[in-house]
Amino acid sequence: MKQLKGDLKKLIIFDLDGTLAESKSSMTLDMAELLELLLQRFSVAIISGGAYAQFDKQFLNSLPLPDQLLRHLYLFPTCATSFYRYDVKWNRVYSEDLTQEEKTKIINAFEKTFIDTGFDVPLMPQHGEILEDRGTQITFSALGQSAPVHLKKKWDPHHLKRLNMISHLIKYLPEFEIRTGGSTSIDVTKKNIDKAYGIQQMEKYLGFSPKEMLFIGDALFPGGNDYAVKLAGVESIETTGPEETMKIIQKIIENHDKTTSGIRPA
Repeated sequence: MKQLKGDLKKLIIFDLDGTLAESKSSMTLDMAELLELLLQRFSVAIISGGAYAQFDKQFLNSLPLPDQLLRHLYLFPTCATSFYRYDVKWNRVYSEDLTQEEKTKIINAFEKTFIDTGFDVPLMPQHGEILEDRGTQITFSALGQSAPVHLKKKWDPHHLKRLNMISHLIKYLPEFEIRTGGSTSIDVTKKNIDKAYGIQQMEKYLGFSPKEMLFIGDALFPGGNDYAVKLAGVESIETTGPEETMKIIQKIIENHDKTTSGIRPA
């Protein structure tokens, strides 16, 4: 892992799919144990395109922690269009909901784009919805939300299919934010809401400056859904998947313990 620069980091931020867990899969016990160690030393935020229900199923259910550690964990589902923090239970702080009119316009734009690009919409999707209403976000998943990971990874490994679709969507939806997400997804939210917006909300609600943040994600390349974090000036580390993320977390913990003898009291 590269040497971290600048101030001692206080907030470690993670993408979820492809970073802490495989796409729509539960986080492993080994990852959960490492995150518990990390939360004893740092505050942690998770920002991803999935809705809160997906965070709960994929992440929280695999992370049984005492209340004192959960209070240092912050959730930013659907690309930070909503924010949840813990106090006895998980509470929603804000939500940038789409109106019904906006949702209808976005769905219609996808239907036009399917025709433009020749995307073959299955009559009976095997693996869940192709277009999902997440309240604050409309998400396209080419193979369905619950498609097997190995199929998802093969469908658009270089993002070319989705970037082509986005080039058409932009014509129909100039007033919305559109970006790739996960392995097969395209996410649409209100304008100017992306992971950089999430960084701004972390500054506002959590009180950390970008210099005090470190982001780990699997799509930090131009056009990737994590790239906005890099543009926001947050030091970032790109991972190839959960296995490498575990090595990164171990290194962060080791670096911390070398530079300070104090672990934050529980």
